[in-house]
Amino acid sequence: MLQRVAVVGAGAAGLCAARHILTRPASFAPPVVFEVSGNVGGTWCYEERIGTYPNGRPVLSSMYRDLTNLPKEVMMFPDFPFDPELSSFLSHQEVQRYLERYCENFRIRPHIRFDTAVENVTPVSTTAENGESKITWEVTSLDSTGHQKTETFDAVFICSHYSDPHIPNIPGIQNFKTVLHSHSYRFAEPFSGQRVVVLGAKASGLDISIELQDGSVCQADVLIFCTGYNFSYPFLDPARLGLEIQNHVVSPLYRYMMPPAFPSLIFIGICKIICPFPNFDCQVQFALAVLDGSVAMPPQEQMEEVVRREHQRKLEAGVQHHHLLKLDQDQWEYCDTLAGSAGFPPLQPAVRSLYEEVWRQRQVHPENYREFNYRLVSATRWE
Repeated sequence: MLQRVAVVGAGAAGLCAARHILTRPASFAPPVVFEVSGNVGGTWCYEERIGTYPNGRPVLSSMYRDLTNLPKEVMMFPDFPFDPELSSFLSHQEVQRYLERYCENFRIRPHIRFDTAVENVTPVSTTAENGESKITWEVTSLDSTGHQKTETFDAVFICSHYSDPHIPNIPGIQNFKTVLHSHSYRFAEPFSGQRVVVLGAKASGLDISIELQDGSVCQADVLIFCTGYNFSYPFLDPARLGLEIQNHVVSPLYRYMMPPAFPSLIFIGICKIICPFPNFDCQVQFALAVLDGSVAMPPQEQMEEVVRREHQRKLEAGVQHHHLLKLDQDQWEYCDTLAGSAGFPPLQPAVRSLYEEVWRQRQVHPENYREFNYRLVSATRWE
C-alpha cells in the first residue's frame, strides 16, 4: 500500500519534500501540502505588509526588500539551476520566481491546499496488517471558508519554521522610541534621519546594518533585533512526542530531523548556518529513504543516545545550548553522511568551496561582497 504523506508549508523546504515524494510513485501517494498563505515560496514571498492580514492571520514572511546573501551557484537545489544569465546575488523576486518555476516544473501546485492552516497533528497507534504496532498521524486543517477537516497520514513533514520572532528581555528597552524585530523590517527609508542600533551580527544583522548604519557612536532612536526566531509549532504537543521545544532548540532530533519516539514526523530545514536549499534536498532524500525502508533506523534508545552524544560534543567544544542546531562547518559532513546512508549523490565539492569563499569575502568586504559574480566550472571548481 502506498504511504500517504502530509507536508506542512509550501516554502522551499516543503516544495522540495513534495517534489521528491512525487518522484517515488511506487512507494508514496501524491503528497498533500498545507500552505497557510495563498502563494508558494514561504519567506521568499515578499509581503510589504507587517503584522497581520485583514483576516487576522499573521504575516509570516520575514523577507526584506533587498535581501540576498548567498550566490545562486550555491543556493540552488542541486539538480535545478537558476537561469545562468542572472547575476550571482539575486533579488528576492528572482528567488521567488525560481521557486515558482520549481513548483511548475515538478507539477507540485495541484497538490497544494492554499489558504489552509494546520491546526493539529496527532500520533495514533494502530495495528498493521502483519500484526505489528504502527503509528499514523491525524492532521486537522482549517481552510479559508472555515471548513475543518481531519485526515490520516503515514508520515508528516514539518517544513515551516521561521516566523515567530525571538525578542530578548533587555533592561532599558523601553527607552527607545521604536523597537522592532528584523521580521518586521522591509526597507531602510522609514529610518531616514534616525539613529539605529542593530542587535545581532548574523545574516539579517549584517544586511540591515549595512543598509542603515554609518559607524558613529551616539544615543539611538531605534533598536532592531536581529536575534533569530523561536521554534513555534502550535499544532504539535511536544510532551506527547518526547520533544523539548525551547526558543532556539528542538530536541531530541535524530539526524536533526526525527524525534526518536516518532521517526515518521520529520522536520526539514531546522538547522541554522547552512546552505539552505541543498541541505533541504539532502534531508528530504534521506527521510524518504527511511520511510520506504531503504535505510534502517536504529532503536529509539540508540537514536536518543546518538543525539545526546552529539549535543555533548558540541557543548564541550564551547557551543552554547541555544546554538545546538547551528551546523556551520559541520554541514558538509552532515550532508555527506545523509547521502552515503541513503545512496544519493553528495553535494559537489565546488559548492562548499564557493560557500566558504563568499563567507570570507563577507567578513572582509561586508558592503560590496555581493558585487562579485561566480560560475561553477565543474564538480570541484568555480571561477
